Amino acid sequence: MTNTSSDINVALITGASRGLGLALARQLALQGWRLIIDARDATALEIARAELSQWTQVTALAGDVTDEKHRLALVDVVKQSGSLDVLVNNASMLGPSPQPQLLEYPPAVLEQVYRTNLLAPLALIQATWPFLRPEGCILNITSDAGVEAYPGWGGYGSSKA
Repeated sequence: MTNTSSDINVALITGASRGLGLALARQLALQGWRLIIDARDATALEIARAELSQWTQVTALAGDVTDEKHRLALVDVVKQSGSLDVLVNNASMLGPSPQPQLLEYPPAVLEQVYRTNLLAPLALIQATWPFLRPEGCILNITSDAGVEAYPGWGGYGSSKA
């Protein structure tokens, strides 16, 4: 299915099964946007898809944005839509809780936080860029921990900065 109508806006929202991602998806659905949504939790994503489908066309792909195959599947759906108006990189990983000091942060976990919060969004931008309309928009959701230092939040905060 190719997006042949300039009246139909298409948004790809990662981390769209709850919180800010779901709230944004709801608002765009109510405005008639075609949605491509993802989340790691397949059950929560299906609940979100079912809700959003009452207002608009929704394609939901469960998976992890750090997985290249999953990102390529998202890009395939974008291709089928014909173009992309908005990419929202909302998927995120907090890491250990409570947040450890960097000297105590498990390196493998910090690497996963960076893959999720920094590298995967960049990879998705690069992969969807050819389909983004000239007037399109990319939103990278960050955190106040990325602009203000909180004791013990160096791993997560630096990944969101």
